[in-house]
Order: sequence, then structure tokens, then C-alpha cells
Amino acid sequence: MQQSFAERLEKVMGEKGLKQVDLLRLAAEKGRKLGKSQLSQYLSGKTVPRASAIQTLADVLDVPQERLSGTEAQSPHEGPPTNVSPSPKQAPSPAPTHQQEAHPMSVRRFDKSSKLDHVSYDVRGPALDEAMRMEEDGINILKLNIGNPAPFGFRTPDEVVQDMASQLRDTEGYSDSRGLFAARKAIMQYDQLKGIPNVTMNDIYTGNGVSDLINLVMQAMVETGDEILVPSPDYPLWTACVTLAGGKAVHYLCDEQADWLPDLDDMRAKITSNTKAIVIINPNNPTGALYPREVLEEIVEIARQNQLIILSDEIYDRLVMDGDEHVSIASLAPDLFCITFNGLSKSHMIAGWRIGWISISGNKRLGKGLLEGIHMMSNMRLCSNVPAQSIVQTALGGYQSVKNYVVPTGRVCKQRDYVYERLCAMDGVSVVKPKAAFYIFPRLDPAKFNITDDEQFQLDLLQDKRVLIVPGKGFNWETPGYFRIVYLPRRAVLGEALDQLEDFLKYYRQ
Repeated sequence: MQQSFAERLEKVMGEKGLKQVDLLRLAAEKGRKLGKSQLSQYLSGKTVPRASAIQTLADVLDVPQERLSGTEAQSPHEGPPTNVSPSPKQAPSPAPTHQQEAHPMSVRRFDKSSKLDHVSYDVRGPALDEAMRMEEDGINILKLNIGNPAPFGFRTPDEVVQDMASQLRDTEGYSDSRGLFAARKAIMQYDQLKGIPNVTMNDIYTGNGVSDLINLVMQAMVETGDEILVPSPDYPLWTACVTLAGGKAVHYLCDEQADWLPDLDDMRAKITSNTKAIVIINPNNPTGALYPREVLEEIVEIARQNQLIILSDEIYDRLVMDGDEHVSIASLAPDLFCITFNGLSKSHMIAGWRIGWISISGNKRLGKGLLEGIHMMSNMRLCSNVPAQSIVQTALGGYQSVKNYVVPTGRVCKQRDYVYERLCAMDGVSVVKPKAAFYIFPRLDPAKFNITDDEQFQLDLLQDKRVLIVPGKGFNWETPGYFRIVYLPRRAVLGEALDQLEDFLKYYRQ
């Protein structure tokens, strides 16, 4: 009888005298990502890994991939048949010469860089791989994990699409490394409306989304050992890019009891002589928090007293609900060196077009050398996506369809209210109502559910109810029992997913 994958894996581990903890340790030593809950799922037979995961396990165990996948033609313990005379037509193999090795040369394998050992991006992690495998098997997955508007029926304004189409022939070549004149002019005028001081055309750099520019700025700014204050919970790319650049992301806490606003005392306590900058994400992903002016003013004062750079991620600044106003922190800090990150991916529902920008403002004399580094990094990648740059002027200056989504009768606002009310009605669930963006970050009562492993909860929910969320750990939030829901899907899909979640929580305990 053919063995299952779980049986094959268990057999190989037994032959090598390895327990689960040993295999996890070996994987870590070799720089291969292997989660505890992920391995448990494989050994229990609940999950069959994708081919890439099988290759990872084979590399860690130092066995052929075919042995784990069950496609090996011959058992490794089987030798050639015995007591068989050699065919007279076959000449005996010559003895090895000095040019030949008696033993085959070991195979050279190529692994990921050790620089990635402490880098993660679990928004697209092992659970998504498992969800994709389930979909390949014909299972429908309710995805509440990615903030990607297009698959959920949010459309780019027609005027923007037409504008790009009409300019495609004119955007076939490279642009200036900073970006097209018209795009940067429109961004400069937008910054003026936001009250961001002394931003000139040369202070604006376009990029392939904010994600591209976070990495660019970190590479230009961070020295080995530099500390960057990053919120917890955070958008995980910030932590990843700080780490990849050789720095240390020091997480200051955001306070759930204060509507997820930054804990300013914790922020102050985390500053050392190595601290170079403060990152704020406002509006916040994953909590949906919107920082009021008085909190931003206190953060500016902390940066001023400690001579720190302010890095502000404001990609959701136009997705603000309940009549509230977004304030750009750079508008409050004309005497400090500030870099503001923004773009069109979310507000204009064009995440796939990849267009974002940074605006450098305030006391730019303080960052003269850093500006040279940013310009050098920008030149090295030649330029950002030119067709996407071509629509910035139309997008920022034209009809703002996003406003219709965030009014009380708008789709985003109504879906937020629905998800919030449903979560509040679930036994053992507490949640802060988001004020912006399209995420909500609920908490499971630890006394009721005893959640100790966020990733296990994520996989169990996926396996049992076909609902995919992202656990709090994926946003560098260390307290177990939190998870993020994206409320972009239409209400019918949200309703089905929340029904499944509610039923799951009636019996689930860790």
C-alpha cells in the first residue's frame, strides 16, 4: 500500500533520529522557514504541502525530494540484483584514474541569503500557500487576508484608465529617476493642500508603490546597528526592510484601550543613542486607527527632543470615515527632517499599477547626505513605472471616487459597520471600531479560547471553515489571540465568512 506523505516524512525523521523540535532547529540553522504549526499539520496528515514546501523539507532532511513526494522509483535501500553474471556484451567498468573520483562529488546547493533570516512577511505566508493548495483541489476559500481592492469589485475611475491608455505610446521610455514632471507637479500641489511645508519638485520621488520606496529609503538611510522605532502592530514590510538594511526595528506599542493610538510613554522609553527615526503609519494598518492632531504634535516633540527623522506612511489618508480629518504629521514639523510616503494604490483602487511617492520636507539641511543616498538609490533603479506615473495628475486632480466609498452610505463605510457589529455580537470577541482604511483587528478572549499560537488558529480556521485571515503575529504583535480582517469583500461574502467564524468560535479552544 502506498504511504501517505505524513508516513513518509515520519519514516525519514525516524531514520535520522529527529523529533519535530530537531527538524525545526535544523531548518532555522539552514535559514529555511518552517513553522511549528505548519510541521504539525504535515505530520498529522491534515495538510499535504505544496511542491516548494516538500523541497524545503527534503533540503533540511538531506534526502531526495522524490522520497518525500512518493515518486521515487527505487527505494534507497535497494541495491542491484545479486548473483547475476555480467552480460558478455558489457565491458567491466575501468578503475578510477587520477582524473576520476572514486566517490561522486557532493551536490552544491544554493540557499537564501542569511540577511533574510530574521525577515518575514506573513501577510503572504504558509497559510496562503495552504489556501492555494486547497483551491487547486476545488475548495472555495473565503479570503479576508489581502487589502487588494480590485478582486472585490472596486473599479478604477474610467477617466484614469482612459488617461493611461491614451498615453501608453508616450511612456515607453525611461523617465527622470525622480519621475515625470507632471506627476511630481501634481504631488507637490497635493502636499501643499495637506500643509506639508517647503516641498519642491526635486523633493519628490515616485516609486512602484509605497512598498518599493520603504525599501529604497531604508537602504539609503540605515547603517548596521541603527535603531528605527516602528509601531506594534505594524505593516510588516517596515520591520522587514529595516532588518534587511542591517538595522534593528524597535517596536513601540499602540494601545488597544486608547483606540490603538501610540503609547507615547513606551515610545519615549524605547529611544536610545542608536535611534535614528520614528515610523508612524497613519491611518494605521492593521488597526484602522486615525491619529488626532494632539497625538501627532506629541510625537513631533519627541522627535524634536531626540533629533530624530520622522517617516510617515500615509497611504490610506483618503480612506477616512465618520467625518474625521487626516492630518499629515509633516505639516506640524517644519523644523524637522520628514519623509512622507503616499500613493494611489488604495484610494484609486489601482494596487496593481504600482504608483507611490515620497515627499521630503522640513529642515532638509539636516539630511543632506541622506538625500544624496536616496537620489543614488533612485538612479540605480533608473525610474519607476512610467505608464502609472502618467495618470497621477488626473488621479489627484480629477474626480475622487473614493469619497463615495467612505460616506455613511458608501460601500466601505457600510461594510465596516456590518463587520464591526457582527464581531461585537460574538461571544468572547472584543474589537475597536476602525476610523479609516479597510481593516479591523479583533481580539479573542484568552480565558475563553486559550490562544497560544496565532498561526495554529489561522490554519485551524482555514482547514475547518475555509476562511483565511492574518494572525496578529504577522503584524509584529506578540500577544496571541488577535487577527486582521479585510472588509473589502461584498456584504454577502463577509456575511458568509463571519457566519463561519462565529460557528467556529462556538467550539474552538486551543
